[in-house]
Amino acid sequence: MSDLLTAQRAPSQTAETDERHPMPAAAQYGASLLFVAVATGCGFILEPLIGAANLTLVFVLPVMAAATSFGWGQSVVATVASVLAFDFFFTEPRYSLVIARPADLWAAGLLLVIAAGVSTIAAESRRRERAARWAAEQAEALQGLAHLVIHSGPTPEILNAAAGALHQIFRAPSVIFIQLAGALRPVASAGGARITPAEEEAARGALESHLRVRADTYPYHKSAFDFWPVEAPGGRACVIGVGFVQAGRSRPAAPERFIEIVAAYLTTALEREAKKPTVR
Repeated sequence: MSDLLTAQRAPSQTAETDERHPMPAAAQYGASLLFVAVATGCGFILEPLIGAANLTLVFVLPVMAAATSFGWGQSVVATVASVLAFDFFFTEPRYSLVIARPADLWAAGLLLVIAAGVSTIAAESRRRERAARWAAEQAEALQGLAHLVIHSGPTPEILNAAAGALHQIFRAPSVIFIQLAGALRPVASAGGARITPAEEEAARGALESHLRVRADTYPYHKSAFDFWPVEAPGGRACVIGVGFVQAGRSRPAAPERFIEIVAAYLTTALEREAKKPTVR
């Protein structure tokens, strides 16, 4: 009991791992257009050497850069801007979107096809790379929590590690409530979780109903957390909360598969805590 009370006094200490904040969407689209502007400047330099028709390959580069750096939507903008820039500056008549020569029309069409294909492939490659990195981070978070439990780490450290693991797995704020002295109290949190009376009420509802409680739904429409009750031996129960709504994230398809793993580790730690001899 004393260990759990220690955890409650310092819920802000977490095993949270800092996450890089991505560039705002508007800035990403602006950077994609900047890539096209740089390619246009290179086109003016290279045109006397390789000819206007061969500049199409130069305009594939900003599309690839946008796709690998930001994603599919930004690469589409770079694709359209590249085709328009090539048409406006390097086809006859110059400084017009009209294409007079069939050869230039074929070159612009070829640029559109190549750029669209490259953007799709590069964006999909980036998506898979990010998904693989996230999966590795999730596995690392669970491994760290398992290491603490297996080596009988202090209960407050396990609670904080569990909250940090949930934050790292879902990239959303997390909190763990535990029933202490007849009251349900938050004992660990991560990801800047903001716990309001609405969250406390929703956590009690999950514990009393033995069912998952979803945020932003009746009767807990003011809560920004989803809660899962966890039954532990000795009548000591806890509730796991993840703030998908608070983080502005959509709920993953099957969050329970990670919640159940973390819950099993918490159950083991609480069971071991309950078996400790009481110091009088």
